Amino acid sequence: MSDREVAPLDLVWGIEGIAKLIGRTERQAYHMLTTGALPAKQVGNRWVIEKSKLIKFFMDDAA
Repeated sequence: MSDREVAPLDLVWGIEGIAKLIGRTERQAYHMLTTGALPAKQVGNRWVIEKSKLIKFFMDDAA
């Protein structure tokens, strides 16, 4: 990869995608998102999270 190339972000968009990734219901994921329990951001009306940050979040929590 050259200096000018940027690695694409592996983003997960929307409550449905986030819930599926973490193995929770959409309602549970929504609660975790709105209380700040997950390292995600709201962009407009949609939630977005970087998959690698989410994995790191759970791996650090388990250690």
